Amino acid sequence: MPIPFRPAVRLGPALAFALIAMAGLTLPAAAAPESGDPPSQYASDVQSGGGEDAFTGADSADEAAPEEDFTRPDPDQPRPEIIYDASRLPEPVQRMRRLIIEACRSGDLEKLRPLIGTGDSATQISFGEVGGDPIEFLRESSGDGEGLEIMAILLEVMQSGFVRLNPDTPEELYVWPYFFAIPLKDLTREQKVELFTIVTAGDYEEMKTYGAYVFYRSAITPDGRWLFFVAGD
Repeated sequence: MPIPFRPAVRLGPALAFALIAMAGLTLPAAAAPESGDPPSQYASDVQSGGGEDAFTGADSADEAAPEEDFTRPDPDQPRPEIIYDASRLPEPVQRMRRLIIEACRSGDLEKLRPLIGTGDSATQISFGEVGGDPIEFLRESSGDGEGLEIMAILLEVMQSGFVRLNPDTPEELYVWPYFFAIPLKDLTREQKVELFTIVTAGDYEEMKTYGAYVFYRSAITPDGRWLFFVAGD
């Protein structure tokens, strides 16, 4: 089991309370994890997809402010299924997920740049203002100061089980990890083992105060847009 990572960005009470409404949800137990990811062709995929312009992320915080349907599942909607099989993702989502994983495995933070994009369509990486270069923001958020820890966290997140939220609506999202959509109190022992590949036991105890997973999570739309990779402030 991978060593849990100490979060470089601590949990924020405002974000935690924004997610507390999830506490009433329940989900079925997890299935067996997928056997592996498809072979990588990071450089050729970026080139064949049109480079940086081919990958756009979420609207900016001002244009697509994270409202209740944006950062947490709607408790009035049917309970989302926990999914491990990446082949069930739409092809554009599979491709973006694979490119993110390949960028993280490369150890080169710069390889996330074309996937994050620029301007109003860039992937949201903070609930506040980034105030500069997004890659530098991620580097500074990383506990090692080089961006390796943040890439390791993103890698673990994107290889975890996921949920499909708001299916067949304009707000449909695929979100990793599935802990985002399940109250901590409802996690099975097996699911807690999976949780500890992303957070430490100490972080888990802290999150229990809020009843919700408030560490890093990531979302991709059905058309392959990387919407966000965020945690608490």
